[in-house]
Amino acid sequence: MKEPINDTIAAISTTMGVGAISIVRISGKEAISIANKCFTGCDLTQAKTHTIHYGYIKNKEEIIDEVLVSIMKKPKTFTTEDIIEINCHGGIIPTKKILETVLLNGARLAEPGEFTKRAFLNGRIDLIESEAVMDLIESKSEEARKLAISQLKGKTSKLVENYRKKLKDLLSSIEVNIDYPEYYDIEIITHNKIQKEITKMKKELKILIQESQNQTIIKNGIKTVILGKPNVGKSSILNQLLNQEKAIVTDIAGTTRDIVEGEILLDGILLNIIDTAGIRETENIVEKIGVEKSLSMIDEADLIIVVLNNNEPLSAEDKKILEKTKTKQRIIVLNKNDLPTKIKLDQSLENIIKTNTKSEKGIEPLKREIKERFNLEKLKTKDYTYFSNERQISLAKKAYQNLLDAEQGIKENQPIDMIEIDLKECFDNLGEIIGKTYNEEIIDNLFENFCVGK
Repeated sequence: MKEPINDTIAAISTTMGVGAISIVRISGKEAISIANKCFTGCDLTQAKTHTIHYGYIKNKEEIIDEVLVSIMKKPKTFTTEDIIEINCHGGIIPTKKILETVLLNGARLAEPGEFTKRAFLNGRIDLIESEAVMDLIESKSEEARKLAISQLKGKTSKLVENYRKKLKDLLSSIEVNIDYPEYYDIEIITHNKIQKEITKMKKELKILIQESQNQTIIKNGIKTVILGKPNVGKSSILNQLLNQEKAIVTDIAGTTRDIVEGEILLDGILLNIIDTAGIRETENIVEKIGVEKSLSMIDEADLIIVVLNNNEPLSAEDKKILEKTKTKQRIIVLNKNDLPTKIKLDQSLENIIKTNTKSEKGIEPLKREIKERFNLEKLKTKDYTYFSNERQISLAKKAYQNLLDAEQGIKENQPIDMIEIDLKECFDNLGEIIGKTYNEEIIDNLFENFCVGK
């Protein structure tokens, strides 16, 4: 654990730009006295907690802005420290000037996510709830918002704590059996009793991990890459999906030379769609770079939409694309189905649909296929008690493996104190999910991804 936090931090907690209101936030043991040095209106050191005060922020004799100052005294605050929030007129210059004045009076500029980090280190929230704060800010769909709120309310954390409590009770019983074997009034822990607990927990944890892997789609969306040779209609499909003229469409092959991106919501789930440069052999340096970039996107995609021209025979470029994507999650689109069919495909190919871009209705088959492929309707749920990122899921997988190892130890009739080692590791891995045990470097890296002021 780190040493107690003794300094006071400050940052702008609203988006920089012109607006009605901006907020400069201060947190720490000197927050009230620092704000009081540059505030005229009342003595903030004598003010009651959770009150708002009208006045001016001054730098020596210069009035910077007319403000409302909120004072919130520890421990009932976000960071559990004294917090001051200066509500000023929204504008880049006055907001920066107020922050500068606060810093001159003794505060330190906060690092990204440091307010939330302090809330975690001071025990106000756990690690899952900390990550949910940023997830809520960055949510781009209603489903993602609901998932973040569920975690922020501590539902997933309570589930993990419940698992840890069961393990703690089991480990305590094992310890008593090992340390005090001569006692007759204690429950004897046998391999069978440990197996019963492992079986139940293993089943629950496996389901949670599987469901969580599905639910990451809610948070991150589906990274969808549109791939094909030039002039098969990739950009037209992108434009129809987005319902806007995002990509330039012409009859000239090679119009798209770099990736073009856009986002849509499909049944409440975000699709991050990328239109790539047409795949073909070319001597044009710019187009060649675009083609290479397009091929590199294959490994990064959750879904690849391979677009072929229904009105042309299968070409060498088409075959190359089909070969490179054969092991990937893909949908093969025969575009321009309003024209005569000239293409012939191998009978073994699956997930083939036909579309055209004459109207939005022409790509409905593609939308339906995406919905069915990812079970988007089933992803909508009333229960959002899941892990939401790879860190949480990977630790849950480690905990699950610990249970499997303990189970194997029982099958091999290992001594109970050996099986206990695996159960302790499971307990620690679950603890790391919520931050009961943690590596300081990992924590620092985690909060660096937050925005400044949060």
